[in-house]
Amino acid sequence: MTVYKLCFYVPEDHVEAVKTAVFEAGAGRIGHYDCCSFQLRGQGQFRPLEGSNPHLGEHGEIEIVDEFRVEMICTDDHLKAALSALRLAHPYEEPAIDLWRLEDLPG
Repeated sequence: MTVYKLCFYVPEDHVEAVKTAVFEAGAGRIGHYDCCSFQLRGQGQFRPLEGSNPHLGEHGEIEIVDEFRVEMICTDDHLKAALSALRLAHPYEEPAIDLWRLEDLPG
């Protein structure tokens, strides 16, 4: 089974709702535990361009937002559902998502 680390950035006021949606889709399971994640507070920035439909900010203006970086494990059999749930629950039109394929630990 292939395992991935899923990482996304979400505004502070939506972090729990997005995590819950992704957990319910099957991400965040490690052994006999579920709802496993790590989160770190920080700031994100973006500038909405013409043609965008921003959740926050104005076209042409840089917006700085208090966000969380959230990381969790996801197996390949739940990956499509987890990404879909993330996108549906996330308030941004274009959420920032990172995905890394993980290797098995030796020993």
